[in-house]
Amino acid sequence: MKKLALHWKILIGMVLGILFGFIMNSIDGGKGFVTDWIKPFGTIFINLLKLIAVPLILASLIKGISDLKDISKIKKMGLRTMIIYMMTTLVAIVIGLGIVNLVKPGTGMSADTIEKIKAKYETSSGVVDKLTKASAQNDAGPLQALVDIFPSNIFNALGNASMLQIIFFALFVGISLLLIPEKKAKPLMDFFDSLNEVVMKMVDLIMLFAPYAVFALLANVIIAFDDTEILLKLLVYALCVVGGLLLMIGFYLLLVSVYTKKSPVWFLKQISPAQLLAFSTSSSAATLPVTMERVEEHIGVDKEVSGFVLPVGATINMDGTSLYQAIAAVFIMQVVWPEGLSFSNQLIIVATALLASIGSAAVPSAGMVMLVIVLESINFPSELLPIGLALIFAVDRPLDMCRTTVNVTGDATVSMIVAKSLGKLNDPKPKNWDDNYDAVK
Repeated sequence: MKKLALHWKILIGMVLGILFGFIMNSIDGGKGFVTDWIKPFGTIFINLLKLIAVPLILASLIKGISDLKDISKIKKMGLRTMIIYMMTTLVAIVIGLGIVNLVKPGTGMSADTIEKIKAKYETSSGVVDKLTKASAQNDAGPLQALVDIFPSNIFNALGNASMLQIIFFALFVGISLLLIPEKKAKPLMDFFDSLNEVVMKMVDLIMLFAPYAVFALLANVIIAFDDTEILLKLLVYALCVVGGLLLMIGFYLLLVSVYTKKSPVWFLKQISPAQLLAFSTSSSAATLPVTMERVEEHIGVDKEVSGFVLPVGATINMDGTSLYQAIAAVFIMQVVWPEGLSFSNQLIIVATALLASIGSAAVPSAGMVMLVIVLESINFPSELLPIGLALIFAVDRPLDMCRTTVNVTGDATVSMIVAKSLGKLNDPKPKNWDDNYDAVK
């Protein structure tokens, strides 16, 4: 087992977790066993990743910005990052709309199926919760998303893991370090450099537990699927989303091959542990420490680039989520509001989904919450919203796993492109958890 590459160990853990979940689903008391004795290990793993995400963002971003030595370089890197993220998000939305209009998964769904889904999910706590959060987001002023970037108390921001506020604070500190004498800035820069090294080593140690954690996470996901019939009814819609996400990954690989001149197969091999964790956890933020470790050490992106591009990407770059919103919005309209399927409405979906990918940064369960906002932007009948969410709620979790994988892949791709454009794409220098073990024995 020690000779196996990490991504193979994680993949084996995922497969065994899925099989174990199906077995436990068929055994009396099996679900309770997984919930009580297996799920907690997955939760511990996610907690550990979230634990180090905030110090990693602070350390890597402050050190990366202060190392640039020139404020004009920050503007250049930031502008390129934002433009590329917006372009890839636009491509994702267009792919999603193209597929859903071509396949039309919502046409022909029987009234009986719609009623069954409606009865099961329309009043569920999950659907009601998403509608409540979307309503709160809509009630906020048009510039609330901008206001939320600026923290009034950095310790509250750190405690609540408010990523945009943490990123702003780190940028503020990094730029301020550039504007004071180097002699006075050096102690703090050395501190964050050391902190970054420590946290990256913590990533290596946590990843030793990854194969067992994904086993627990996937087993728990499988026992949550309690209505196979409804899942099969929504299979065409789910396949449209998955097909679109695969096309998006193909687009990333094309960019990697053409612009960075790296092998797409090599790229996938290096980033695969982060992709598999994103699939298992459904969280870009939780996966961020692993994404940074893979991009820096195994792909060769300079720390000053990855430290800026990846935290920003994990917060605002949601290509997979934007693609899903485009398909889900049109699918719901095809089923319950076909008269709303005009070209102008689909243009509004493009614009709203593009803006929502940034505005959703601070919103928990962002995908479905922002979907409500996208639908409301085209005056979707409010009385049909619960039915619309109910239609896709049953398959949201597995699709969330898939779109998070694409989000993480997009972050890694953009970091490579930005690094290449700035001459910061170097030869990989992977580190192992026990590199210094002999020296400290």
